[in-house]
Amino acid sequence: MSDTRRRVKVYTLNEDRQWDDRGTGHVSSTFVERLKGISLLVRAESDGSLLLESKISPNTAYQKQQDTLIVWSEAENYDLALSFQEKAGCDEIWEKICQVQGKDPALEITQDPIDESEEERFEEMPETSHLVELPPCELARLEEIADLVTSVLSSPIRREKLALALMSEGYMKKLLQLFQVCEDLDNREGLHHLYEIVRGVLFLNKAALFEVMFSDDCIMDVVGCLEYDPALVQPKRHREFLTKTAKFKEVIPITDSELRQKIHQTYRVQYIQDIILPTPSVFEENFLSTLTSFIFFNKVEIVSMLQEDEKFLTEVFAQLTDEATEDGKRRELVNFFKEFCAFSQTLQPQNRDAFFKTLANLGILPALEIVMGMDDLQVRAAATDIFSYLVEFSPSMVREFVMQEPQQTDDDVLLINVVIKQMICDSDPELGGAVQLMGLLRTLIDPENMLTPTNKTEKTEFLSFFYKYCMQVLTAPLLANTVDEKKSKALQEGSTKINPVCPDNFQTAQLLALILELLTFCVEHHTYHIKTYIMNKDLLRRILVLMNSKHTFLALCALRFMRRIIGQKDEYYNRYIIKGNLFEPVINTLLDNGTRYNLLNSAIIELFEFIKVEDVKSLIAHIIDNYYKALESIEYVQTFKGLKGRYEQEKDRQTLRLNRYRRDARTLDEDEEMWFHEDEDDDEGEAVEKSRPEEEFPESYGKYMEAKKGAANGANGKPAASHAAAASPNGSPAKSDAPPGTLVVKTAMVGLVDYPDDEDEEEEDEEQSPRKRPRLGS
Repeated sequence: MSDTRRRVKVYTLNEDRQWDDRGTGHVSSTFVERLKGISLLVRAESDGSLLLESKISPNTAYQKQQDTLIVWSEAENYDLALSFQEKAGCDEIWEKICQVQGKDPALEITQDPIDESEEERFEEMPETSHLVELPPCELARLEEIADLVTSVLSSPIRREKLALALMSEGYMKKLLQLFQVCEDLDNREGLHHLYEIVRGVLFLNKAALFEVMFSDDCIMDVVGCLEYDPALVQPKRHREFLTKTAKFKEVIPITDSELRQKIHQTYRVQYIQDIILPTPSVFEENFLSTLTSFIFFNKVEIVSMLQEDEKFLTEVFAQLTDEATEDGKRRELVNFFKEFCAFSQTLQPQNRDAFFKTLANLGILPALEIVMGMDDLQVRAAATDIFSYLVEFSPSMVREFVMQEPQQTDDDVLLINVVIKQMICDSDPELGGAVQLMGLLRTLIDPENMLTPTNKTEKTEFLSFFYKYCMQVLTAPLLANTVDEKKSKALQEGSTKINPVCPDNFQTAQLLALILELLTFCVEHHTYHIKTYIMNKDLLRRILVLMNSKHTFLALCALRFMRRIIGQKDEYYNRYIIKGNLFEPVINTLLDNGTRYNLLNSAIIELFEFIKVEDVKSLIAHIIDNYYKALESIEYVQTFKGLKGRYEQEKDRQTLRLNRYRRDARTLDEDEEMWFHEDEDDDEGEAVEKSRPEEEFPESYGKYMEAKKGAANGANGKPAASHAAAASPNGSPAKSDAPPGTLVVKTAMVGLVDYPDDEDEEEEDEEQSPRKRPRLGS
């Protein structure tokens, strides 16, 4: 029994004034020799480690809140809280703290915190000067009370004294009764004073006052006071919203009255903080930290109570997945789960893990498949939010479920395909839902979060699954809204030009841009799978059609996709681009753009600059051979002249190699023949001495012959015949040491990139060459 009573969660307040959960354990109060005093000790229930060791200082201000919380500050900006599972345990530890400090346990706060900067002034003041005396709670004194409340906010000491005075003799309840009188009399001046009083009391930041103000008896009067902001011509109707518009719906009847009351209270207090109270100024920023804590601990308690009620959650899931459930009822269930998941973010990590695993075991993912396919926009939006919580918590859990779906299931009802279709069919003109879903898809297909130690093959298995069952769904709008090259040319016969991007409206362009962003991500992170898909579907050609779109951002997305492919520096990609002449639409766009200096121009120039700087030889040769006539007039950048320079350097290099090593194209002179003859009998050093003088043999030639000789040597160290002209000492043709059927390497070398003499071809093709026209392929 004592273990349950003493079970607590330890919280610390972080820099953002949010409570961080440090763990769950059991608290005790005992004398610690090292600290020389009675201390609070909390040991973790998981492993017995020490979560907290805090000496009960006689001068520390401890606060008891909500019957199960004890909050205090140990140092500047270091606040601690113990949240007890049971009220009895909280009372027991509170009595021990009060005993050490010599205080009455009936108090909600043991000390009056004193700001260090005011401590010296405080000690010099007369005893009565720092006491706050409240005027009588009467209509005629409301202005005086409002001035008093406003005046103490700048002084921590006076705030504490005022809070104590307001808590005594039921003063707050008397003030709220005056509100009802003022409203009955339509006393606007009194109502404006009550607004200032209630707002100021909230800024006192005292949990004990919140307990009174947010009770069932008082909270609506508090809301009522806050309706009468003096800055407004007409009061807001917050109470009407909370009582009539905002209806509390129990999707499954909640039998626990305490839980129901806690839910009501939390909603209303959250409404006060988010809707009614104006955004606090810098000066007021920390005045509502206790209000934030009040809401936080309420949410923790609600989630814990719901999660422990197994019967409740089981019934909710049963109705959510039942085909007989009415649409309206299912909508309520989905909205409940959305709020439930949002509240779960207040849980500590291990409890949040358990929470989502419970939902997964109950079948949240198959339920989402049902509700995400519904026509109701509100239901789909709520289901998307739930799905985002699940993906953020554990992408692997979602992937595992998707791959375990029955293989005979129609591809259309696979969860990821349902998500993709929701992205594609988003009716919002700004595509807000589509952007959210695209982010979730990117998380699911990101290999960076697939490296789970428990499942080494997850990356391979999931990506294979995704490209087999889902990629065609993702790219369908892309293929449906672009016309392939052949069809495009057929449509453009004659003088009429038809844009191959159809339709080319803004919303479609936005959607295609989102899809391209995902595909670009795939190029960078998936390598093999996306490469196979692009080549099999000739996908880059279809994407480059979008360079014709009237929406520049879409043309840039298409260009970025190609840029990411070229950035891989993969020769498979390069050969695919060369074979398909896929630079043509890019160069056409550059030429159509003219001399305008804009983002599109810069992005295209950067693409070619990358090819030049990285010296991608195959692409450089292709660009210069096919498109240089169209590009040579562009002189405002040196990119294309630089490409031509690289091209000519490489061509000269290859020509030099061919001329040096094409031994079968000319007759060997006498000295060279002697060199070859002696090479058969003598070692390398002797051969060099008997050859022609070193200056008559280019250095590269000698290096080549040495390398060739080494490569030609077999396992037994004997050189293989390297040329038909090499003869044996007796004059007969030299025999090769290679076994029958082995290819003998000849001395005629072929360069890495062969540039055939094409002057004649250029003269023949001059008239129809695309390089002679300002736009390619027109």
